[in-house]
Amino acid sequence: MEYRQLGRSGLRVSVLTMGTMTFGGQGNFSNVGNTGVEDARRQVDLCLDAGVNLIDTANVYSDGLSEEIVGEVMRGRRDRALIATKARMPMGKGINDAGLSRHHLISECEASLRRLGTDHIDLYQVHEWDGVTPLEETLAALDDLVHAGKVRYIGASNYSGWHLMKALATAERHGLNRFVSQQIYYSLQAREAEYELIPVTLDQGLGVLVWSPLAGGLLSGKYRRGQAAPSGSRHLTDWNEPPVRDEDKLYDTIEELVSIAQAHGVSPAQVALAWLLGKPGVTSLVIGARTEEQLTANLGAAGLRLSEEDRKRLDAVSAPPLLYPYWHQAKTASDRLSPADLSLLGPHVYGAVRY
Repeated sequence: MEYRQLGRSGLRVSVLTMGTMTFGGQGNFSNVGNTGVEDARRQVDLCLDAGVNLIDTANVYSDGLSEEIVGEVMRGRRDRALIATKARMPMGKGINDAGLSRHHLISECEASLRRLGTDHIDLYQVHEWDGVTPLEETLAALDDLVHAGKVRYIGASNYSGWHLMKALATAERHGLNRFVSQQIYYSLQAREAEYELIPVTLDQGLGVLVWSPLAGGLLSGKYRRGQAAPSGSRHLTDWNEPPVRDEDKLYDTIEELVSIAQAHGVSPAQVALAWLLGKPGVTSLVIGARTEEQLTANLGAAGLRLSEEDRKRLDAVSAPPLLYPYWHQAKTASDRLSPADLSLLGPHVYGAVRY
């Protein structure tokens, strides 16, 4: 297992993180999975034995049950893994039971600590943007949680580029703890993160945790052009997370994945994960699975190395269009581009991907 620094923090995390959205299976999360305590224990054992040192959950997953299961299976071995969780989503019907207010953040942090059965959260992440609560209030509450010892590091999730820069600037202006990482959606199926989120990561020294790196299973190789979707599939139906904007492009990408996977004697999922681990700014991929077999296969991606030609093929078939102002910058600003700029514009400026 490889370990990478989480942004500018002193924390080192494994390149694969265990995701626990499948734990519990209550409410809408039954669409994702319904892993119970004993199955969760076996999955955690597999991850720990493989060298995974970060487990990611959220208070909203199965209405807190995911956190309870994580707490149960880590009892007696809390020191073997870092635990990350999140807050922001509704956790009740009250008017103040959602958002990033001081009231909600502190109460939810304390509730998460009880469910997890621990005295601290290693990485506490705001789960989504809150455009109503002043950032100063949110960041001050997070800073207080750090100083109280309840939280070690803080991160953001699902922010836009300007949200993230505003948060970092606000923290610096007021002398508050800054986000060390962001958790984002990024995959061969959808590379929008490359427009702003990856460049700001490189420029500002953040870590990147990637959720749903297999696009919720779309990149597993089970979805093929002209074939019926797998039994029980939730994709390409009324389930739209992540949304599929261009099915033809998706299937073209899957065909390349399958071809490269066959050449390496591995699964398409492993190839998709290995591709992401080689992209600029990426720290760790959050992987979850409904079965131990899927989890074991995905863990194998940590040791897979793709050739430059493999990467070029996958980059070409999945490349996002160069939106404004990026196409203009590629044409007229190529003499003065930073490494952060080149993470997006490099292929267009130099005609080849720069790593």
